[in-house]
Amino acid sequence: MQKQAIYDQLNLLNDSLQAQVLGQSDIVQGLLVALLADGHVLLEGLPGTAKTRSVKALSELLNLSQGRVQFTPDLLPSDVIGYEALNTGQEEQISFNPGPIFNSVLLADEINRAPPKVQSALLEAMEERQVTVGNTQYKMHSVFMVLATQNPIEQEGTYPLPEAQMDRFIFKLVINYPNENTELNIMRLVRSQHTQKNASLVPIDHAENLILSARALVDEVYISENIEKYIVALVMATRDPSRTNNEQLTTLIRLGASPRASIALDKAARAHAVLNGRDFVDPDDVRAVAVSVLNHRITLSYNAIAVGKSASDVVIDLIKAVAVL
Repeated sequence: MQKQAIYDQLNLLNDSLQAQVLGQSDIVQGLLVALLADGHVLLEGLPGTAKTRSVKALSELLNLSQGRVQFTPDLLPSDVIGYEALNTGQEEQISFNPGPIFNSVLLADEINRAPPKVQSALLEAMEERQVTVGNTQYKMHSVFMVLATQNPIEQEGTYPLPEAQMDRFIFKLVINYPNENTELNIMRLVRSQHTQKNASLVPIDHAENLILSARALVDEVYISENIEKYIVALVMATRDPSRTNNEQLTTLIRLGASPRASIALDKAARAHAVLNGRDFVDPDDVRAVAVSVLNHRITLSYNAIAVGKSASDVVIDLIKAVAVL
């Protein structure tokens, strides 16, 4: 595809998704940036804040296969990745029955309600784009994206995601309630969709080719040495906040981000540039994705919790304190 055609199609995709997920422009852009960066997303928000709707709308617009797993305490790894079974017939043979993970878009709903053994079943697929069952490896789709949701309030009967798995998500997107006008428009949109029973989203033409072509553009985006150093400075500041001019930050962070955060910031910033029709990264691209990349990769101190600071608040303070070189 021609470069301008890719930009035009991405703008169409963005506008179409914004029309279906009202009042959540940052969430929509985060989903599209993660898609171009070939990353996975953890969506955190209260029930009814369009988490599932966002995933469904994205899948339909891209005309991609979608799987869904409702994570519960009694879920088994085989319920997610599939299982091998002995088929009896003229010739007995073992065949693999793929699970819902073998879709282009997987919604892992309330992922923190399943025990760690099930959560870890996703790790290989998320990182290596394959699943090993027995002695056989099964490849994922060329476009494969895990969108996991969790409730930030209700923690009874949940299993917090381990740091190793949290690090596999390129973004954690926090969804808040809409304002009054947006809620009115949401009500009208849902009513109209129920009235027009045959109405459906019009998918983007050749979406898989569009995604792969856009990802190729992401790989070609120019990023200067100063921007590279800015990315590293942000990550290093999470590990040693004394490097900044904000003394309060030294009391708020207990554990900083891993090198995977630098890699994620680099790729997400380049994807953000492509989504905005540019072939180079500027500091605003880094700032636009920094909160979502870093907010689940830092561990707050008790002081931060005591003063009511969230991880996103601390990252915003970091962004203000770290200058572009």
